Amino acid sequence: MYDKVNWPERYDPKFSALYALNDIDVKAPPEVVWKLLVDAENWWSYFPPEDHVEIHGDESVLTPGTTYRRVTVGFPMTLHVTEYEPFTRLSWKTTVDGDETGSSAYHGWVITPTENGCHVLTEETQQGPFFLEELGRRNPGALYRYHQDWVERLARAAEAEVAQPAA
Repeated sequence: MYDKVNWPERYDPKFSALYALNDIDVKAPPEVVWKLLVDAENWWSYFPPEDHVEIHGDESVLTPGTTYRRVTVGFPMTLHVTEYEPFTRLSWKTTVDGDETGSSAYHGWVITPTENGCHVLTEETQQGPFFLEELGRRNPGALYRYHQDWVERLARAAEAEVAQPAA
């Protein structure tokens, strides 16, 4: 049995209008997957849709409490890292820039070591009129599909990094 995201009560899937769970086994150690996840400004290198990420402040990677911006499927968003356990857990809260409906999302990653590498699980819940309209009504299933693509590309990138000979 794999761990799941530690949900703040407000974002628990049982209280959320939209929810997606995606997971994958990766033939790479947790440290390799972690390095790819916290290097948000370079997510585009293995997941092209995430090509507009900008970390605020002096950090070059995600750290506890980091605030960053990204444009996802055409929508600018502000995110704040809320959980950070190296090589194990990473979560953030998201708001959509310019959205006046109070819509928000919570996205978490859980990395569990396995005999052959690690298991990566990601879950997200979304609440509020903005997300209900964009992903619930206009693009049903899009949240799941987007994250499935992300975990598959993350796995390939991590496995490719492990396969490269040391420089």
